[in-house]
Amino acid sequence: MAEQEEIRTYLKRAVAEIDRLRDRLKAAEAGSGDPVAVIGCGCRLPGGVDSPAGLWRLVDEGRDAVGAFPDDRGWPLDELYSPDPDRSGTSTTTRGGFLSRPQDFDAGFFGITPREALAMDPQQRVLLEVAWEALERSRIDPAALRGTDTGVYAGVSWQDYGEAWWDDSRVEGHLVTGSATSVVSGRIAYLLGLEGPTLSVDTACSSSLVAIHLARQALRAGECDLALAGGVTVMATPRPFIGFSRQRGLAADGRCKAFADTADGMGMAEGAGLLVLERLSDARRHDHPVRAVLRGSAVNQDGASNGLTAPSGPAQQKVIRRALADAGLTPADVDVLEAHGTGTRLGDPIEAQAVLATYGRGRPPDRPLLLGSLKSNIGHTQAAAGVASVIKMLLAIQHGTVPRTLHVDRPSSYVDWDSGAVELLTGPQPWPDTGRPARAAVSSFGISGTNAHLVVEAAPPAGSPPAEPPHRDGAVPWLISARNAAALEAQGAVLAAYTEAHPGLHPADAAHDLATTRARLRHRAAVVAADRTRLLDALRALAEDRPHRHLVSGTAARKPGGTVFVFPGQGAQSWTAGRQLLHDSAVFREAFEACDRAMRPHTGRSLSDLFGDAATTAELERPELVQPLFFATSVALAALWRHHGVEPDLVIGHSQGEIAAAHVAGALTLDDAASLVALRDRALGRIAGTGGMVTLPLSAERAAELLSALHAALSVAAVNSPSSVVVAGPDDALEQLLDHCRTERIAAHRLPIRVAAHTGAVEAVRSDLLAATDLRPRKGRIPLHSTVTGELIDHQLLDAGYWYANVREPVRFDECVRSLLAAGYRHFVDLGPQPVLVPAITENHQAYRGGAPSPGEASPGAPSPGQAATVTVTGTLGLDADEPTSFLLSLAALWVAGAPVDWTPALPGTSALPADLPTYPFQRRGYWLAPGPGPARPSAPTPPDGGAPPSPDPTG
Repeated sequence: MAEQEEIRTYLKRAVAEIDRLRDRLKAAEAGSGDPVAVIGCGCRLPGGVDSPAGLWRLVDEGRDAVGAFPDDRGWPLDELYSPDPDRSGTSTTTRGGFLSRPQDFDAGFFGITPREALAMDPQQRVLLEVAWEALERSRIDPAALRGTDTGVYAGVSWQDYGEAWWDDSRVEGHLVTGSATSVVSGRIAYLLGLEGPTLSVDTACSSSLVAIHLARQALRAGECDLALAGGVTVMATPRPFIGFSRQRGLAADGRCKAFADTADGMGMAEGAGLLVLERLSDARRHDHPVRAVLRGSAVNQDGASNGLTAPSGPAQQKVIRRALADAGLTPADVDVLEAHGTGTRLGDPIEAQAVLATYGRGRPPDRPLLLGSLKSNIGHTQAAAGVASVIKMLLAIQHGTVPRTLHVDRPSSYVDWDSGAVELLTGPQPWPDTGRPARAAVSSFGISGTNAHLVVEAAPPAGSPPAEPPHRDGAVPWLISARNAAALEAQGAVLAAYTEAHPGLHPADAAHDLATTRARLRHRAAVVAADRTRLLDALRALAEDRPHRHLVSGTAARKPGGTVFVFPGQGAQSWTAGRQLLHDSAVFREAFEACDRAMRPHTGRSLSDLFGDAATTAELERPELVQPLFFATSVALAALWRHHGVEPDLVIGHSQGEIAAAHVAGALTLDDAASLVALRDRALGRIAGTGGMVTLPLSAERAAELLSALHAALSVAAVNSPSSVVVAGPDDALEQLLDHCRTERIAAHRLPIRVAAHTGAVEAVRSDLLAATDLRPRKGRIPLHSTVTGELIDHQLLDAGYWYANVREPVRFDECVRSLLAAGYRHFVDLGPQPVLVPAITENHQAYRGGAPSPGEASPGAPSPGQAATVTVTGTLGLDADEPTSFLLSLAALWVAGAPVDWTPALPGTSALPADLPTYPFQRRGYWLAPGPGPARPSAPTPPDGGAPPSPDPTG
């Protein structure tokens, strides 16, 4: 048998693999004619640039990001500089383009221990965070990619971090992976669970452009469906400066004077950038933002040229022509070239002449190719240079402006600029208006001789008309999550700043993206608002860790636990509850009207009409209408919760609420439940006016002692919690009790009920209640825990005898709740028009835990910010005057606690964002294996939530 099962398993896997290969073949066939789209990007570059928007501000303002050597990496600055290019161990410059604190990293976010983070090359750390940011800007939840055929192509060159620490026992176990080139790409795939091709590419300064070329090919071949492609360089030591100083290749001031007559060498820099690539048809289908398409690309090699490190003009011309042929374009079809342009006297003239010989020929003189180089702003970012230039061109196409190239006194006299129609960008220009899509090319050349060329084209118009802007009426949820409390507060701050920076932003504009394109992490908050004022107030409250009526926050449980629907009974009436939902919610209205139709043979009156202005106070107080209305409202609220993905694992009902609970459990048909409600009301109507009910803030024991001493006709009708009971009896006895409570300052309260239910008084109508002989209970899907017996009950035992006991016997609500807590149920939803049972459930939980308040309990609203939601107790309505808002706040209370919620019905179908939403606010700390001001070999505690990489929350 075991052998047969093994064979079956093998065959299943084989069939699955065949299906997978068939899908890939179809994708490859379709992809051969399907352009590859850029749907998002991320970058970290000199000048404090930490986003594409930051890069655009830098180049648009014409800023120079070159600065002094960093003083926080342990470099021997006092000994490092010498103007003598032959002096060993020194640099001929003290300037370059540097990232701001590449040692800072949010290790805990990625589940990496401090010791491993310390041993990781900073290039791995920086690129990990950039990958997450690039995916978020692509409107993709990074955690949702786990198990997908997503590829990672990372250009990387220098790996000199940690070389001096191989004998340090505290980190040597991690230095192998920490310094391996392959792990720069592999760690991204590992931590995000990506299963597509994963390559680290080292062709020196052309690495990132080669990586993009390879990713494009893989997508077109069907080897992956999504790809991250780009590169990174972080100079952990000054060794690159020392080496190039010996070669006399550095500019003394650290600046790349691309194609300028004063060009005197390269300005070295560091940076990181990644593109998110997808086939255009897939991007359109998935509603991902299409920033541009990669029209063509090519890679080649100098071969046996005039030197290992010297560029080859003929090879550069060939790679340009191949890329244009791949794109199906002529040189005149390209508007702008973002050149390699390092500012060397050898390389720039060779590159310029190759450009003139290709792009400069055969194009109208009045429409020259515009030539520029990002290196003039930030320096030569080496393995990240190509992707940084691509991002610059994407932004230039988007903004319709070509930024200027800095540090050009005049075009290089070593170049015959009159030999072709090429213009060096010494000032910003509008993008040429050609009547066709804007196109730019990007060149990169590696010191090893590998050349790459890429053609980028403006995104084609979508085939279908633009989506309608989101519907702006009513409240919407902004769902926010983080790996720890500090990051959650930071999310509030950055989202508040984003909202303030875009005055036209409406809550509906961003709700869809926040709910569907961001990872569901354990620390959560939901802001529910219909207007900017409430939205901003709640976001600021989140940022400041203070409560707000439109904010729910908490921590999702690792194991969510079961969900219980709780149906209140008598004493919970609210005549107007549900009126707004009846108007606004089709789901609520459909369920309510079904109950109305089932009730009408018994009431002779439309329940829906009771919500109208024509309904009189007298009608609303008629007992034969009160309970049918309450039943219909509770059942409709249950339908609304289920429509939003919250399914009960079990139901309970208090007194008459058990009828609604039994119907929702599937034990009673709607007609049977309606008949039972009407039968009960008629029977109790016969003894109406003979007694009533009073709530007492006492334990069952103290209440029994009081009643025994006070009046024999009174008895305990319901035990709701350790300090809340309901007593019932004749009116005169209840008045005597109330007088005594006023004297003793006991906060007793009379309920608006004119029957001593759950006492011996009900025996007078026993025969009436047992008359439901045609009741046919059935086996439902959802368990029901009886508040009559205090145990789970077989649905088929819910016959007439049970429903008589439901009215006659005391309600054992406290016992029921505590047994459910012991069984592991963790989410309790009060389905009444007012959250009357929430305090009782909360107190039962406190008693179950030994009397201490639970840190995660919600009162009739939401858990306080920062609390851990071990048990969640929430109402449905009554949290806000606006019923849809109140419901969403209640829904949010479960979501922040980790219960499964489907937010789709509450979201606009589209988003209308004025700009990319802020990406995750990483909570960084320094890790650097070097002496000096930066933390050296710190022994740090494990960051919050460290241990496991983020993954899709199965409950969210």
